[in-house]
Amino acid sequence: MTTAVLLQAFWLVFDPYVLLVILCSAMFGLFVGCIPGLSATMATALLVPITFFMPPVPAIAAIVTATAMAIFSGDIPGALLRIPGTPASAAYTDEAYQMTLKGQAEIALGAGLVFSAIGGLFGTLVMVMFSPGLAEIALKFSSFEYFWLVVLGLAGAVFIGNTSVLKACISLLLGLLIACIGLENPAALPRFTFGMNELMSGVELIPMMVGMFAVSELLRYITNTDPTPIIATEKIGNIFSGMWDLLKKYRWPLVRGSALGTIIGIQPGSGADMASWLSYAMSKKFSKEPEKFGTGHVEGIVESGAANNSSLAGAWIPAIVFGIPGDSITAIAIGVLYLKNMNPGPMIFVNNPENIYAIFLVFILANIIMVPLGWLTVRIATKILKVPRNILMPIILLFCIVGSFSINNSVWGVTLILFFGLVSFLLEENGFPVAPAILGVVLGTMMEENFVTSMIKSDGDPMVFFTRPIAMWLAASTFVILLWPVGTWLFQKMRTPKLA
Repeated sequence: MTTAVLLQAFWLVFDPYVLLVILCSAMFGLFVGCIPGLSATMATALLVPITFFMPPVPAIAAIVTATAMAIFSGDIPGALLRIPGTPASAAYTDEAYQMTLKGQAEIALGAGLVFSAIGGLFGTLVMVMFSPGLAEIALKFSSFEYFWLVVLGLAGAVFIGNTSVLKACISLLLGLLIACIGLENPAALPRFTFGMNELMSGVELIPMMVGMFAVSELLRYITNTDPTPIIATEKIGNIFSGMWDLLKKYRWPLVRGSALGTIIGIQPGSGADMASWLSYAMSKKFSKEPEKFGTGHVEGIVESGAANNSSLAGAWIPAIVFGIPGDSITAIAIGVLYLKNMNPGPMIFVNNPENIYAIFLVFILANIIMVPLGWLTVRIATKILKVPRNILMPIILLFCIVGSFSINNSVWGVTLILFFGLVSFLLEENGFPVAPAILGVVLGTMMEENFVTSMIKSDGDPMVFFTRPIAMWLAASTFVILLWPVGTWLFQKMRTPKLA
């Protein structure tokens, strides 16, 4: 990284227009995260129609800032209502709520804010340090390595998680089927278009994402019959009191959670919610006071809160270097990168180095301003949480429709968001995860193109996928992930004593 590139990135970020975008996106993300049910992914999907009219740096800055803020602010309704604002806050919602009932809402919210910011900065540091090096390695990749890399990402998305493997596989196959639609295939033949000209170019990623993450949530709200929750406290004091003592006492859990969150974020298909759950479980396992967990103990909030924000930066590493999304948020971001002619991959560090380092600076700035803006949000949280959702939801639906129409000035975009909103709602209501389907759509075309290219190079010999050193290592990693559940089942079967 040359000084000239860094200075250029600095001026790109600290342009008054970009700073205004960051500020507005931060407030938007904090608001969305505060409303139970409106996830960070939904915040990203809602921003996409606006970013369509922005230059590259402010467009990506809006997504980065809003998601970082939304992940934190999901802690607020969790502590005050016992309802997580985002899935990433669900792991320690009971812990935070129990602290609120004991009169420690300030400590719970303060820990969530401060350690989320620190975790986010940790993940950003890892991204800045390792992304350029990985890009240099990726420049040596051919179609063989990229094929295995995509398969590895898809396998990880299916087999690493707490959902049914069968349902995750079905969701993934659905995504791969959607990726087959249109002319964008090596043979350039129309597939599954049913004579519709709108499908010739395939299913547009952005309207599909908006539908699957925003419209599906609106449908879920319509069908929800639960009564309006009651806020546990009406007054919140100084949330920074005692944070320095917590930092000294739980410095190792903080490091452990930040590191685990970053590693999980790098794994495609994982996301902040998985990082949060696994980190909370690890915190309880290694704690000196495990008996206090579940009764209102701040240690789990410290470690898990750091993990969910550090995973955000981790997820951008494979997205930037390989074009493989680490989670559903970066899947949307990749679509925006393509719209802005910042095609992800190792060459992005050659073709657009100033924009990439501008993104790094945005991550740092977003996690720094999270502290004062998060403090302000906590101060007015009780008022935000009283916004009637029967007023908010129709406004969001209108925003989705207008945004999807404006992308191509076509009603087809509106049709897509409504259709995929219904599909996503039906999938999730029946226990099928949406993330594998999203990754299937994003990576399906890439997998097919690299497979066909490799077979042409090798004159139809499939063994060439196993002869190159890096390809062989990626293939071995893929088979380990694929066979791990079977191996675990056989191992448990062998250890279980047979009944007479």
